[in-house]
Amino acid sequence: MVTMNENTEFKTLQEVIEYVADPTRAHDLAVSVRWPSGVACPRCGDMSVTFLAKYYRWKCRGCKQQFTVKVETLMEDSPLPLEKWMAATWLITNAKNGVSSCEVGRAIGVCQKTAWFVLHRVRLAMQNRPIEKFSGPVECDDSFIGREERNKRAHKKLNQGRGAVGKEIVMGILERGKEKDSPKVRAKVISDTPKDTLHAEVKDNVEYGAKVYSARIRAIWVFPPI
Repeated sequence: MVTMNENTEFKTLQEVIEYVADPTRAHDLAVSVRWPSGVACPRCGDMSVTFLAKYYRWKCRGCKQQFTVKVETLMEDSPLPLEKWMAATWLITNAKNGVSSCEVGRAIGVCQKTAWFVLHRVRLAMQNRPIEKFSGPVECDDSFIGREERNKRAHKKLNQGRGAVGKEIVMGILERGKEKDSPKVRAKVISDTPKDTLHAEVKDNVEYGAKVYSARIRAIWVFPPI
């Protein structure tokens, strides 16, 4: 289930499609998500704007520039309507095991090339580092992801040893759910596993003073000892 604002909850893709089928309602939803405190010019930040309802755009009284809800978002410069972007975004972000561009294309009624473009834009937006830090309690660990050398074809083997050879190191940080909130998790590919690297990732993602639980990271100087 995804909540796009305080009054709108979608449990299925069909609910999303039915809700945003009306372009005006889709536009209003996008505006409420992007500017919950009121529309502001993305260029100068001025909130003195005039809405041009015929064109679904605003004109800023400060810099005199016109803009839409798509400006400076992953939807910018795309002719695809908002309702298709919203349906695709819901589908991609709720696919636990991933989703292909062919499946996205069939779901929102576009060709595979367009779906591929949308899929990569949404994935890129999901990769951006969030501003909020976890407040804890937090669990963190790292893991080696990839095929075993012995299971690879001969021409793909690195012949450099066993264990971590040829694998990517992924570090995961999970914030335990509080009361009715669901747990949140972040994962990132890291270059190595020395203490300094792991501690730096925790400090970048977790607030000072939060409780951190980990089998690998014993004591982090900015956090209470584990």
